[in-house]
Amino acid sequence: MSYDTGWYKSTRSSGSSNACVEVRLTDRAVAVRDSKAPGDGQIVVSHAAWRGFLSRVEQGFCW
Repeated sequence: MSYDTGWYKSTRSSGSSNACVEVRLTDRAVAVRDSKAPGDGQIVVSHAAWRGFLSRVEQGFCW
């Protein structure tokens, strides 16, 4: 059986926010898209890359 969460927004997103992304976790990769324009494409990364990104965000890393 394959794993797929479907598209979802962060629990920290509010209904009135206009700056949201949606995430979809599958057994093969993690996809991210703009919630305002879901048809405009998505970024797909490996699970390892996603974990690395989240780790940097949690550490307060700024680009």
